[in-house]
Amino acid sequence: MQISTQASQVTMSHVARVAPQRAANPDALDLLEQFGTTVRLVRDHEIHAEDADAEYCYRVLSGCVRTVRLMEDGRRQVGEFLLAGDLFGLDDLGTHAFAAEAVTEVMLRRYPRRMVEALAESHPALGRRLRELALTHLRAAYERMVLLGRKTATERLASFILEMDRRHAASSNGMLELPMSRTDIADHLGLTVETVCRVLALLKRDGTIYVSRSGFRLLNRASLRDLACEMRH
Repeated sequence: MQISTQASQVTMSHVARVAPQRAANPDALDLLEQFGTTVRLVRDHEIHAEDADAEYCYRVLSGCVRTVRLMEDGRRQVGEFLLAGDLFGLDDLGTHAFAAEAVTEVMLRRYPRRMVEALAESHPALGRRLRELALTHLRAAYERMVLLGRKTATERLASFILEMDRRHAASSNGMLELPMSRTDIADHLGLTVETVCRVLALLKRDGTIYVSRSGFRLLNRASLRDLACEMRH
């Protein structure tokens, strides 16, 4: 695997372009930039292997990353999809429980974990920020447990579309362009590709969403929330 890296020369203005709101509300994670390294990967390249030593953690600057675990018989579970601004690799204990792969071309910032942990001990704001991220990740894991354990295929897919709608900005024409394939979605939700395609066709027929090859347009969010068994706020 060929990885293109460059020394810690990504300026804070570059990070701000990824998340413009930080200009007004500085993110404590930006303290990590003093020892960050930029990593660029092409599509489908492995960032780290399953069971590899967890020496680094990463922040996504652009693109999409998936975490993956393979069973002995070849079945694959996609744990989560990571988008711009997401931090990953810090909550693994000693070794990575899942592999991480580039879904698209990605640009990451890579940080040595020992330096992150040392800095968090001396900077309370960073320590609090990392704890918040850990708790958010834990809550997402609980929600995923309910999704995989109790929800139907339609409920799972509706939940996934709503999650992506919250995390991924729609384009100017209202399309939610998703970088992952139908196979990725199926392996994330514990479904077959055929089931994913069948449920999408039903949601399209019912006028809940518009479906294209690369994404969706949400036509009836209220109906989608009902299908996902989500609380209305």
